[in-house]
Amino acid sequence: MPIKLAVPNKGRLNERSLEMLKRAGLEIENGGDRLLFASVKNGNFSVLFLRAQDIVRFVQTGAVDAGITGWDLVLENGNGVELVREMGFGKCRLSVAVPESSGINSLEDIADGSRVATSFPNMTKQFFESIGKKVEIAVISGAAEVMPRMGVADFITDLVSSGSTLKSNNLRELAVISESQAVLIASKNLHSEKMKELEELANALESVEIAEHKKYLMADVPVAVLDEVRTFLPGIDGPTVMNIAGRDDVVAIHVVIDKSQIYNTVNKLKKLGASGILIVPIDRMVP
Repeated sequence: MPIKLAVPNKGRLNERSLEMLKRAGLEIENGGDRLLFASVKNGNFSVLFLRAQDIVRFVQTGAVDAGITGWDLVLENGNGVELVREMGFGKCRLSVAVPESSGINSLEDIADGSRVATSFPNMTKQFFESIGKKVEIAVISGAAEVMPRMGVADFITDLVSSGSTLKSNNLRELAVISESQAVLIASKNLHSEKMKELEELANALESVEIAEHKKYLMADVPVAVLDEVRTFLPGIDGPTVMNIAGRDDVVAIHVVIDKSQIYNTVNKLKKLGASGILIVPIDRMVP
């Protein structure tokens, strides 16, 4: 039986999840906003599109074998799943945010009995209990940032990435409850053979994540400056140097470098007389 893998059907995690799975080697077909299933041409997988908030429950009950969702949703909905790997995208944090005009400058300033609007009642309750504060929780399904202005709550807890939404609603981040990102989770009762297959997928996803920060650079370099080139192009195990047919004065170098080094590296190579500089993306780097 194929592994039933749940992927968010929309929202901040959908496109990125599908992109990484495809780059990992899964050829997903016939997926779409209104479809529940997608076929996979290769690999022992069947992909299902579900709401991100439902994926944890489906994995917990064994309705699906594994899924990609937010760590915040795993924490909110309790145990019963196994963390296979962090995905490295969709990073955000669940934070306490108060109105700029509230006069609240620390958690100690929050009065007992204050009302907090949130889509994460369990995590919010646990957090305020842990610091000895008694608050009233108003459970909402979205748009928490407008609740203080509407008089529904005194402050909120909500997911924050850049913080721009808070600022536009005259809210200030007061404290972080938990960090979050996309994660690959599995049922704790998953058969060992399926878990082995899922771990292979996790390794493939890791190779995609590593590759995203790298580029493959090729250039023709004068032999006279090769030693100097080696000082700033160490690569993984040093640049690969190859002879060029009919040329004794020039060699070809191939090297993997960090994205952040591209600009300066190309300028240095050009100053040393390099030519034919080519930079290409890398889909995967298997450690």
